[in-house]
Amino acid sequence: MTGRERILKHLKGDRVDRLPVMPITMMFAADQLGVKYGDYATDFRVLAEAQIFTARKFDFDYVSTISDPAREAADLGAEIEYFDDQPPAVVEARARLADKRELDRLEIPDPLGGGHMHGRVKAVALLKESVGHEKLIEGWIEGPCAEAADLRGINTLMLDLVDDPGFVRALFEFVVAMELRFARAQLEAGADLIGVGDAAASLIGPRLYEQFVLPYEKKLIDGLHEMGALVRLHICGRTTKLLPWLGHLGADILDLDWMVPLAEARAQSRPGQILLGNIAPVAVLRNGTPEQIQAALADCHRAAGSRYIVGAGCEVVRDTPEANVRAMVAYAATAPALPETP
Repeated sequence: MTGRERILKHLKGDRVDRLPVMPITMMFAADQLGVKYGDYATDFRVLAEAQIFTARKFDFDYVSTISDPAREAADLGAEIEYFDDQPPAVVEARARLADKRELDRLEIPDPLGGGHMHGRVKAVALLKESVGHEKLIEGWIEGPCAEAADLRGINTLMLDLVDDPGFVRALFEFVVAMELRFARAQLEAGADLIGVGDAAASLIGPRLYEQFVLPYEKKLIDGLHEMGALVRLHICGRTTKLLPWLGHLGADILDLDWMVPLAEARAQSRPGQILLGNIAPVAVLRNGTPEQIQAALADCHRAAGSRYIVGAGCEVVRDTPEANVRAMVAYAATAPALPETP
């Protein structure tokens, strides 16, 4: 059974030979290939080669085009700082939408127009051509809150939620439309699944999340499904108070950070929801022993039940020992069968 087959069958509820393994690797993948992260984030050929090398070396079931949150913002004219061996960063002090009136002048970039978004589409196409028969191909987009924060500045956006809710909704509408166009280009290039990263949403309390973010995350996920995409939702941070909504958004995979108890996520999710994660990337995966990692994954598996995919709570840290990464795959191969999750 190939990794691609394994994930697709598991998502449908069919029997598989082992649990799928889908850890997020970015800087870890670049280091495995021996390339600078600046090249990984800006050259689609380097990204694809590093993902293929790492997935085959550790027997991961998928490859991903996630690299940084700056691609969409860059193509919208935001000021981005690029580094030799670190991820690109949006310059928040000179945010693209420091003047809210600029939103009316923004146009959705063409994801095939030669910019940074196009680079990710090219990465998808190259991965599909190279390993699409064996690994599931994951595209990636930013969620409404995360991208709005990149364009407006995270602190300013938090104030806007109170001071100018109409502007926030208009900005979220723009982001959802842009991300759906970006996702469609990746799907047409060969992506099987679209990852959605909405890290900034973890900074918002339940009341404001339900009022502002939830409707647009739902619109985004529904739009992706209408295109025929599978969806992985990943929100970095402590999102336990958001579980009553996250578990019912309809994402095919709910990828949770290490602070979130998987037992609570299971209890508050829709029937059959796939949960992914969520051992601590530093305290456990990087600093633990293979035995401790497998014990932590067993705890996650028991809490999540049979509808579970092996992974860390967030990105695999770049200097994580190889033996520790292999321990994740070893757990997936030897994990006991659990009663079917209701």
